[in-house]
Amino acid sequence: MSTGLIVFIVIAAVVVMFGVALALRARGARGGGGLKRRFGPEYERAVARHDGDTKAAERELAQLVERHGGLRQRSLEPTELERFEARWTAAQEHFVDSPREAVQEADRLLAELAHARGFPEGAQYEEQVGALSVHHAPHVHGYRRVHRAAHAPVGDGRDGQGQGTEAMREAMVEARALFEALTGPVDRHHGASREAHESRKDAGERTPARSNGHRSHLPWTFTRHAKGS
Repeated sequence: MSTGLIVFIVIAAVVVMFGVALALRARGARGGGGLKRRFGPEYERAVARHDGDTKAAERELAQLVERHGGLRQRSLEPTELERFEARWTAAQEHFVDSPREAVQEADRLLAELAHARGFPEGAQYEEQVGALSVHHAPHVHGYRRVHRAAHAPVGDGRDGQGQGTEAMREAMVEARALFEALTGPVDRHHGASREAHESRKDAGERTPARSNGHRSHLPWTFTRHAKGS
């Protein structure tokens, strides 16, 4: 084999390897961008959990998609929907007199509602939240807040340990977005945009009446001062 041919083969191999490296890098960038678009605020929380290590965060999120991305959500029967809506409204009304009991009921309710829609059961909290983050990334953090409030020690929140009434109220308000998503039709709520959620918050934390005829889940009593506030 001539020296010229050997040089040509070596150069060709280097060019091919360089092209493969560029393709893999571009693929990785697209994957990260896709995860960021899919998870939105959950992407930033994952990065923060990994102390800014985006690759570690993306591995975690990619594993969640692989594990739960194919989950098929089922529709609620009308009687189920009415029962869940009645419980949520009752929990909000009960908040005025018993904030802690109200957030505990909201925590149980969201766990049961998610399981009814086909997500892992509430006893597997971390697994359930992971699955919800794949399909309801803009709203799942409210569930986390309610869960923390429901299991936090009793206190006024000033010592950084207990949950004060205002913190519990904010958790209930934020968690309502996930409740609304989980009680919506299967073919609509999956694509709920972060912008829609943000515009709802910007509108004064009020839930508009649904276009399908359902009434608002935020009774006027929830806007009054709760006992102990």
